[in-house]
Amino acid sequence: MPIHTEIKNIIFDLGGVLLNLDVDKTYQQFSSISGKSVAQLRSEAYNLSFFNDYEEGLISDDDFRKELRVFLTKEVSDSEIDFAWNAMLLDLPLSKVKLLERLRGEYSIFLLSNTNNIHLQCFTGIVNKAFGINSLDHYFDRTYYSHVLKMRKPNVEIYQHVLETNNLVAQETLFLDDNESNLKGAAQVGIQTYHVMHPDHVFTFFNEPAH
Repeated sequence: MPIHTEIKNIIFDLGGVLLNLDVDKTYQQFSSISGKSVAQLRSEAYNLSFFNDYEEGLISDDDFRKELRVFLTKEVSDSEIDFAWNAMLLDLPLSKVKLLERLRGEYSIFLLSNTNNIHLQCFTGIVNKAFGINSLDHYFDRTYYSHVLKMRKPNVEIYQHVLETNNLVAQETLFLDDNESNLKGAAQVGIQTYHVMHPDHVFTFFNEPAH
């Protein structure tokens, strides 16, 4: 799919678009800790607000861990909780890094992720170990994380914030995300969108062979 000629700016989601993600691995760890089935944990988590609150920076790391202990009905250490919570975070493929480096020569590149402090520390460590860089800031003009902004996708104010702080024109801006509701939020402010339904779709969109 050719990129629209009017596009000057590209905003990437992180997990499931650039960083490989497997949420089941975290649920499997939670199941191992709690003795509850993955299906039960998924059902219970659906009705709990503290996951979104943590992404929005409304509760601290310690408060999040306390909520998880209640959720898991188990007294476990901070390190055990962090290990399970981070299990979903896999790798950032070199092919994605090379794509970002190429695109940055042609467009303004941004990162917009719903995330949290424990995950931020983990994926920063992942890219540091793989590529010897201190943060993902290295690959983008600016990075935006929900827990830092105290805003999260798909609420329109987070997209407006990215546009306004960088003087971007919405119609000249493309947003790639694997979550359709996040794309709808971006579209509400006039940003062009692309649904990444598989991590390799990023390569498809930019007419590059899948790696």
